[in-house]
Amino acid sequence: MYGANRAETTTEFQGKQVFKGGEDSIVVYSINQSTGEPTPLQHTETQKIHPRTFHIDPSGRLLVAEHNLPVNVRDGDAVKTVPAGLSVFRVGDDGKLTFARKYDIDVATKTMFWMGMVPL
Repeated sequence: MYGANRAETTTEFQGKQVFKGGEDSIVVYSINQSTGEPTPLQHTETQKIHPRTFHIDPSGRLLVAEHNLPVNVRDGDAVKTVPAGLSVFRVGDDGKLTFARKYDIDVATKTMFWMGMVPL
């Protein structure tokens, strides 16, 4: 089973709202077949901020997490923007994830609300 941890709280820095920090990850769980209790196996950082949705491709070999909007972050004494985008992971035979790459997506002033995958 997979779940998204998403942080988005901001604080003011140099007159701008910037990301305060927190965990932005996909969590991999195993499920106890007798009790149904989940046990976390892995927390994989998405390398972007606020993974709003994610989808596993029809083959079960790739998981893509969607990050819906750009976020300002502190970069030393400066402010930079982490763009919205997609983070791609390979799904191992054990269900654990390996980061493959990320794609920046310019959403301008919009929000990328949802994403999914379909077979070709």
